[in-house]
Amino acid sequence: MMNDGLFMNNGNKDIPKRTMANNKSINNDKKKKKKKRGGRKKKLTVEQLLALKSVSQWVFLDHLPPESAADEFGVLNTHQNRVAEKIVFELHSHSKCSDGFLSPSALVERAHRNGVRVLALTDHDTMAGVPEAIEAARRFGIKIIPGVEISTIFFPRVESESEEPVHILAYYSSGGPSKYEKLDQFLAKIREGRYLRAKNMVTKLNNLKLPLKLENVAKIAGKGVAPGRLHVARAMVEAGHVENLKQAFSQYLYDGGPAYSTGSEPLAEEAVELISETGGVAVLAHPWALKKPVPIIRRLKDIGLHGIEAYRSDGKLAVYSDLADAYGLVKLGGSDYHGRGSHGESDLGSVSLPVVIVNDFLKLARPIWCSAIKDLLESYADQPSDLYLKQIMKFKGIFKTYKTDSAKDLIDACLSLWLSKEERQNAEFEAIRLKLSHISVN
Repeated sequence: MMNDGLFMNNGNKDIPKRTMANNKSINNDKKKKKKKRGGRKKKLTVEQLLALKSVSQWVFLDHLPPESAADEFGVLNTHQNRVAEKIVFELHSHSKCSDGFLSPSALVERAHRNGVRVLALTDHDTMAGVPEAIEAARRFGIKIIPGVEISTIFFPRVESESEEPVHILAYYSSGGPSKYEKLDQFLAKIREGRYLRAKNMVTKLNNLKLPLKLENVAKIAGKGVAPGRLHVARAMVEAGHVENLKQAFSQYLYDGGPAYSTGSEPLAEEAVELISETGGVAVLAHPWALKKPVPIIRRLKDIGLHGIEAYRSDGKLAVYSDLADAYGLVKLGGSDYHGRGSHGESDLGSVSLPVVIVNDFLKLARPIWCSAIKDLLESYADQPSDLYLKQIMKFKGIFKTYKTDSAKDLIDACLSLWLSKEERQNAEFEAIRLKLSHISVN
């Protein structure tokens, strides 16, 4: 039999050469995959190991098992239970206390199901959901970073350019803002403006022959929740004016759209200054949504901006990572989860933040947070009052049933949950404890 290049002779059998080659290729692929699954994982660099150790110390606050080993990018292997735990940070999320669909408790539960270990609740212009989130987080072993996303406006210095809406994320210590009342008054004014904004958007829609009632928008937002664009969009869907939320935004509610309206947002510079004054870390949210991010980043950096979002669920955005490097800002990112249930929405925990990036954030944030906690406790120690004590206990659901008549014992219990042992042994905290030892609480 002539060998025509397609078949080879094997005894009495003619076997297609290409078939054999394909089978061989498939077997090699299987071996590679098997080797990949069972092979050694990439080792951490020294920088990554040190970053993981530091991040773990903050997450677990000295309660880390005595024997531990590190795996790639934030995976912690404990010899005690032989379970590898990935320390997932979710730094941008919303609940129904602003324009999310889930309650803070449900949000925490979903985060837990998705493997999130540290969750920042960053509702628009309110921190009302943080206490509930902290209480729920206790059940799941999740650490909560109290946060807020502040709606602001940025006015360029060039007259020919129009103003831009800018959102600033604020991240606080477990003790919350050092001047909570001042921050809350600032946010309350913005929330009042959101009602006016919703009214203006409804009026514009009515003028576009899309009848809508403000009462329906307020009902969708819920009692005590300042309505936003998402609530207007949901009302439009319910009224049958659009098929879905995406259409409502793309046709009517986008920035500068026919039904878009601003409220009474403060200047972006004012928000950054206040975040710094109240012991928070200020981060520019979704800079990719800005028309001209560079002048905004430049000016806010001069005011005290700490970082910008540069990571999304689809990876690191090089242009914003480069901007962060150029202006000496930390890089962060989060899913911006709202719970819409729409196709394509990034889920909680979907943004992969390298452990070195998380550590850079904590290296910046921890001294700021430590100082804010010190200021908060000093105010109470110098002027012990129910007002200061209430502020200290604002986000402390764990102490609802804590019974003691000693202010020192109460603060020690707080500090054990807020700071590492090394941070608590600071001489300034020792001086505060000494003052508190003479103060009784109800």
